[in-house]
Amino acid sequence: MKALTVLSNTDLRKEMENNSLLTKLNDLEARFQEVSTLITDPAVVADMKRYVRLNKEYRELEQILDARKRYIQLLTSLSEAKDLLANENDAELREMAREEIDMCETEIPKTEEEIKLLLIPADPQDDKNAILEIRGGTGGDEAAIFAGDLFRMYSKYCESKGWRLEVSSCSEGTSGGYKEIICTVTGEKVYGTLKYESGVHRVQRVPATETQGRVHTSAASVAVLPEAEAFDVEITESAIKWDTFRSSGAGGQNVNKVESGVRLRYPWLNPETNQVEEILIECTETRDQPKNKERALARLRTLIYDREHQRYADDIANKRKTMVSTGDRSAKIRTYNYPQGRITDHRINYTIYNLSAFVNGDIQDCIDHLIIAENAERMKEQEL
Repeated sequence: MKALTVLSNTDLRKEMENNSLLTKLNDLEARFQEVSTLITDPAVVADMKRYVRLNKEYRELEQILDARKRYIQLLTSLSEAKDLLANENDAELREMAREEIDMCETEIPKTEEEIKLLLIPADPQDDKNAILEIRGGTGGDEAAIFAGDLFRMYSKYCESKGWRLEVSSCSEGTSGGYKEIICTVTGEKVYGTLKYESGVHRVQRVPATETQGRVHTSAASVAVLPEAEAFDVEITESAIKWDTFRSSGAGGQNVNKVESGVRLRYPWLNPETNQVEEILIECTETRDQPKNKERALARLRTLIYDREHQRYADDIANKRKTMVSTGDRSAKIRTYNYPQGRITDHRINYTIYNLSAFVNGDIQDCIDHLIIAENAERMKEQEL
């Protein structure tokens, strides 16, 4: 039977003072009060960028301090129950104390893990919507077909999450699929979930175009970009050159008669090379030209934001020994082996044999494993 330690109120206070996790939490209480005051300041409210950032910090701190409150209650209840069990003769009260001790000793480690996860600095991009770009790579027609399979997989996954996926532009492959397809995904924590999909996806199977039944290896690249909001990036709209053109593809009588497609050209100063580069974006998403202009502008903001943010991501990647979500779009991250019905994610040595369900959108388990792996890595960095 486990030895029972009885703590007086003084001992409990000392134990809490020596609790390193509580010390970290106590330090956040003053910041929470400061942020609570700042978000009511008219000068802060007028600065939209700062106001949004502080509101996000307020919500995160509120969640952490709620967990702190529950943690302290559990530590106090455990101490009181142990004291009761040591000093009470009534059998019914002693049994209640034992039940309370069992409950607290089960819940305390869970609450500690929850707090540790909350203490990991959140990626400020996680709450954003995302731009999803899929491109066929090595493998010719089969790579385009595979890119189409990946698009279908993500479409099914987004549908299961209740997210909205809209195609901005696409270029179809000659034998099916897509040479390139770009979409906007909107919903709750889209980027924070889909960011793990960035990288090179490899497929091993007998292509439909293969006449001798040989297994080929092809690849497609996936890029997931956080969608920039209007105040994330400063754009000189007068510098944008707009063209319009007639859309092609499905769309009834409107197609090839109305110039609803838009094309923008924007001169962007690359801060690394100090050279001006022209960014070209086309959008044929809707048959409404003003809407296409609005969406092309949103993609421009996202593209510039991503290029500038990538330097930050590269710096983080250089500091880490291993990375789950580097944002490095040249890294081979996953293999889809059709003869064996196998999916392997090379970043975390994750292998499962339900390829059919996976390519039909059942990818959450893999993403959950990636999130756990990255959180464990970041906990080590934070020494939690």
